[in-house]
Amino acid sequence: MVNKISVKNMNFFYRDNQVLCGITMDIQEHLVTALIGPSGCGKSTFLRSLNRMNDLILGTRVTGDVIVNGLDVNDRNLDVVDLRRKVGMVFQKSNPFPKSIFDNICYGPKINGIKDKWQLEQIVESTLKQVGLWVEIKDRLSDSALMLSGGQQQRLCIARAIAIQPDILLMDEPASALDPIATTKIEELILELKQNYTIVIVTHNMQQAARISDKTAFFYMGELIEYNTTETIFTNPSRKRTEDYVTGRFG
Repeated sequence: MVNKISVKNMNFFYRDNQVLCGITMDIQEHLVTALIGPSGCGKSTFLRSLNRMNDLILGTRVTGDVIVNGLDVNDRNLDVVDLRRKVGMVFQKSNPFPKSIFDNICYGPKINGIKDKWQLEQIVESTLKQVGLWVEIKDRLSDSALMLSGGQQQRLCIARAIAIQPDILLMDEPASALDPIATTKIEELILELKQNYTIVIVTHNMQQAARISDKTAFFYMGELIEYNTTETIFTNPSRKRTEDYVTGRFG
């Protein structure tokens, strides 16, 4: 299995505060990798380090190696815009632009130079079909994206992320603000998308991690405690701290 992401002895600092310590892990293509752990353990910081989103915060620095698609993510000569084109991000709270549904999905392709109206229409249709929204909203493409329900907005944000055909999708608790029915649709979508994308997801929901991920990484106080197949993490972990967390003894 091909490694899409290779991290070796990665440390992350907010000014003088070290929040990730010696993280080493490989993430394989076309798998869903879940990052679990209590609040403040560093999992979202780790996720955001994979496409340099932490650059937006003053006073951060990284040491060690973070290799994505064979490129050193922390190389100061790296084109960060191009990196984020290949490594898409879906956030906890759906954040559609205050534009039409059509323009939300076309935003990335237009920035990347696609101007042909027919081609843009094809991208909109194909991405909405991928996220299971086409039938629901195909007659409302000129409506504001803000008029959609919360679950529809989140699926639209996923469609917007994949419209520029990234290799990797990062998801930071994409269903935490949704009701159970919308959450189920997002989980089903993730399982379908892994056929075409490598997905890394942060989740606080143990059951969700068990349902949708192939591999699970348990973070605690800035350290990667254990990383293995999801089945192993949940049924036969090698570290007692992992067992205590997944069985609800703390967290």
